[in-house]
Amino acid sequence: MPHPLRRVPVREFERVLAAIDEPYERTRAFAALCRVNTLYMVTRAGSGHLGSSFSAADLVAQLLLQEMDEPGTDDGDVYFSSKGHDAPGLYAALIGLGKLPEEDLHRLRRLGGLPGHPDVHTPHMPFNTGSLGMGVSKAKGLILADRLRGRRRRVFVTMGDGELQEGQVWESLRGAVHHRMDELTLIVDHNKIQSDTWVRDVSDLGDLEARFLSHGWGVLRCDGNEVAALADAFGARRERFPGMPAVLIADTVKGAGCATFAATSMPDDEWRYRFHSGAPCEEDYLTAHAELVEAAATILARHGLGEPDLVSEEPRVAPRPAGERLPEVYGEVLLDRAATHPGIVALDADLVLDTGLIPFSRAYPDRFLECGIAEQDMVSTAGGLAAGGLLPFVHSFSCFLHARPNEQIYNNATEGRRVVYVGSLAGLLPAGPGHSHQAVRDVSALGAVPGLVMLEPANAAELTAAVDFCLESEESVYLRLASVPVPAESAAIGSGPLQPGHGRTVREGDRVVAVAAGPVVLTQLLRAADLLMADGVRLRVVNLPWLNRVDEQWLTGLAAEADTLVVVENHYRHGGQADTVARALLEARVPRLPDFHGIGLTEVPVCGTEDETLDAHGLSAPSLAGQILKAVRSR
Repeated sequence: MPHPLRRVPVREFERVLAAIDEPYERTRAFAALCRVNTLYMVTRAGSGHLGSSFSAADLVAQLLLQEMDEPGTDDGDVYFSSKGHDAPGLYAALIGLGKLPEEDLHRLRRLGGLPGHPDVHTPHMPFNTGSLGMGVSKAKGLILADRLRGRRRRVFVTMGDGELQEGQVWESLRGAVHHRMDELTLIVDHNKIQSDTWVRDVSDLGDLEARFLSHGWGVLRCDGNEVAALADAFGARRERFPGMPAVLIADTVKGAGCATFAATSMPDDEWRYRFHSGAPCEEDYLTAHAELVEAAATILARHGLGEPDLVSEEPRVAPRPAGERLPEVYGEVLLDRAATHPGIVALDADLVLDTGLIPFSRAYPDRFLECGIAEQDMVSTAGGLAAGGLLPFVHSFSCFLHARPNEQIYNNATEGRRVVYVGSLAGLLPAGPGHSHQAVRDVSALGAVPGLVMLEPANAAELTAAVDFCLESEESVYLRLASVPVPAESAAIGSGPLQPGHGRTVREGDRVVAVAAGPVVLTQLLRAADLLMADGVRLRVVNLPWLNRVDEQWLTGLAAEADTLVVVENHYRHGGQADTVARALLEARVPRLPDFHGIGLTEVPVCGTEDETLDAHGLSAPSLAGQILKAVRSR
C-alpha cells in the first residue's frame, strides 16, 4: 500500500474531549475518531477485525466516557469483551483516553505489542478472550471475589450474537440470577453477522429477549449505534432491575460508521461479509478513511472545531507470502472425492471460508451441515452420522476442534466408528490472532485417543494422499492443517506413498537427523540445513507426517543411521511427536540409542509476525541451526 496511512494523534482526542461538553456529541466524536484509528491499526498490521470493532465502537465509547465509574482503576467498574474480535476498537479507545501508550497504535499484532485478541498482559484487559462463550462465567467469578473481599463494582461484558451459540453462555446465566448479581450487565453486540455470514442462516437465535427472560434476566433493547439510545438503556438498567443481572441487546450494524464496511451496504443476494477479518485493500482503505474522516469532521464542525487533525505515517509493507494454502487445496480434494464416495458428509463450525468448504457446500448442499459455533454438538452429530453408515468429515479451527469437544471426540472413539476431524489454522502460525487461536496442544490432547490417527501433511501432494488415507483407513483420523501458505521448500519435496508410521528423507545428510511434520517446521529445518553446512554439519531432514504413530521397524533403521536425532515440532514439547518417537525408541530396544533432543514450544505462544514468532520460540532456521549445532557439539 504505497499511500501513507493517516491516524488521529492523542492530542487531537484531548482537544476534542475538552472542547465538547454535551455528553452525546462528545461520545459521538470520540467514537468517530476511534474508528479512524482502528482502520489505521488494522491496515498497518495487515490483519484484524474491522467489522466487529466498528459495530461495537459506539457502545464502548458510551461505557468508557459516560457510564462507568473510574474505569481502569483498582476499584473502578470493569469492562471487557468476551468475543474479543473487537480488540482493535477497544485498543483505539484506550489509547485515545491515554490509558495505553500512543505508540501502541503502530504495534497491533506485533511481538511485544497489542495481541490480536485481548490478553491479560495488556493493561486494562482483565481476561484472555477470543475463545468464545466464557465472558459471563468470568464476570461471575470476579463479582463473587469482589463480594468476598468487601468490594462492590459493576462489571460490563460484551458478547457477539454468533457467540451466543456457545453452550457455556446459557449454562452461565442461571448462576448470576441465583446470586442476584445486579453488578453484572451483559451487552449483546447484535450485528446479525457471525464471522462471514448471517446468524439467521447458521443458527437463528429466535426470540432473543424471551430466551434471556426465561433465564430470569432483566432485558433491555436499543439501537447500539446511537449513543442517546444507549444512555437511555443504561439508565433504565439501573432503575428497572435492582437485585438482578441484566442484558442489553444492542442492535448494531457490522462495520457501522462508514458505508464501505457497513453490512447494510451488502447486496441482498450476498451471503458473505467481506470485512470480518483481514486488512482492507488500498482502494477500500482510501474510501473508508475518507468516509470516516468526513463523519468525524461533521460532528466537530457543529462545535466550531474545524477539520480533525491527522498525522500521516508510512505503511508497514509486509510481503505477501506465496504458496498454496492447504485448507483451499483440501476443499478441492474433498469435493473431488465426494463424487465417488456418496457416504462423505461435511460438517462445519462457522468457518466455511477458512476450512475450504465453500465448493463442497455449493456442490452438495444436502451433504453439508453448518453447525455454527457449537463444536460439541457438531462432533456428537458426526457420531450419529457415522452410526448411520456415513463418513463424516468434521471441520473447525484446530484450536477449537481439539479442545472444546474433546470429550465428544473420545466418546465417538469408544464407539469404534470412523470420523475424520480436520483442524485448520494448526500450529504456531499465523500468530497475529494471538494464543487463543494458536493450536499448539492438539497433539497432546488427542494423541492418546484410541483408534484415532493424527496426520499432518507438508504440502498439497501429501494432503491429497492423506485424504485418500482417510477414505481407506479403518480408524478415525485427525488431519492437522497449517493455514499459512506452503513455502517453496516444502512444496518442492513432493510426496511419496503414505505408509502409516513411516517417514521419508527429504534432504540427504550424514548422521545428524532431524524429524518434523508439516510445512512450517520442515521449511525452517531445510533452511537450517543450509546454514549448518558452514559448520560442517550435513543435516538429514526427515518428514514424518504421523504425529501419534511411528513404525518400530522404520524407526529402528533410522536410529541405526543417526548419532544425533532431533524431533522438531510446531507444538508444545510435552505430549507431542517427540514424546511419541522417544517412547517408541525405548520400547524398540534399539541396540545403540542416538543422542535424542526434542525441540518445541515451552511457553504460551506469542503474538507477532511470522518471523518474530518463530524466532521467539526457537523455531526459526537460525535458531534451529544453533540448537542442533549445540547438540552435536555436546556429544
